[in-house]
Parts: sequence; C-alpha cells; structure tokens
Amino acid sequence: MFIQTQNTPNPSSLMFVPGKPVLEKGGHNFASAREAMASPLAKKLFVIDGVQNVFFGTEFITVSKSEDHAWSTLKPEIFAAITEYYNSGE
Repeated sequence: MFIQTQNTPNPSSLMFVPGKPVLEKGGHNFASAREAMASPLAKKLFVIDGVQNVFFGTEFITVSKSEDHAWSTLKPEIFAAITEYYNSGE
C-alpha cells in the first residue's frame, strides 16, 4: 500500500491519501478519542501521542497534531496505523 501525503493550509494538519476509499460520501470529523470510538481507524489514530483531530473525506484522512509534536515523528506512526487498518480488512 502506498499512502501519499499532501500539505494543508494549516501546518498542524496533514492529509493522508491511502488510494482506497475512506468514506462512501461526505466527511466525518473526530475531535476527540471518545468520538473516535465509533471508527476503528480513527481509534487507531488517536492512540498515537500528539494526534488531536482526525477528519475523514471520501478518499483522504486529515490528521491534526499538537504543536509540541513533529511530523517527522508522527508520520511513520500514522502510516503504520492506516496500513494496518486496511490490511486487516476492518
């Protein structure tokens, strides 16, 4: 699986494009780990220290991080969580 990233206007947010559908239609925002309990993928992402918000679009996932965490540390963990989710068939 090859996941592309795209910058957003907000430097604390990064778009991840897994090349597979994320949602059938619309979008869904998860503002907390509690809200993410309804989604196995969002739940996996919120386990990562520094993740503050997750947004699903039809073909992308936008993750927002806290100011005190670097993308260089978070990106590999996010890639792993997304890959694990799609490979598991959840």
